[in-house]
Amino acid sequence: MRTEARLFTGVAVFFALAAAGYGWWSAEPAGTAALTVAFLMASLIAFFLRVQHRRRGPRAQDRGDAEVHEAAGPLEFFPPHSPWPVTIALGALGLALGVVYGLWLALIGFGILAMAVSGLVFQYAGRGTQRSDAPVPERAPGDDSGSASTTSTRSP
Repeated sequence: MRTEARLFTGVAVFFALAAAGYGWWSAEPAGTAALTVAFLMASLIAFFLRVQHRRRGPRAQDRGDAEVHEAAGPLEFFPPHSPWPVTIALGALGLALGVVYGLWLALIGFGILAMAVSGLVFQYAGRGTQRSDAPVPERAPGDDSGSASTTSTRSP
């Protein structure tokens, strides 16, 4: 992810210079604000990629001497289905309509949006951890159906 981090750092630097130059010579606040937001978004992605590179180390794609087969295998966990993106869209729609039609609708939309974003963020937060106080199912005598602890590949 080192290459991607460098790429987005370059994009962030470009938008920072463009925002400074545009703000200096045009004195128009809307374009300056848009370029500043673009700089902040590129900086956020560059920061995330740098943190991931430090946390996980170099990938096969980051090394010049890597072979193709080194990058093969499972990449990461990708959720199979989730109701939260649709709920986020409905909350954003309610918030946008609330700006037009009234504060009460905006508050309802904001509440739905906040619930949906937290649901999306924490949907798989406990994945991979097992509670130590969870009861262990006992096997019946003579049950030869396999091991006592079966692991499932299905998502929660």
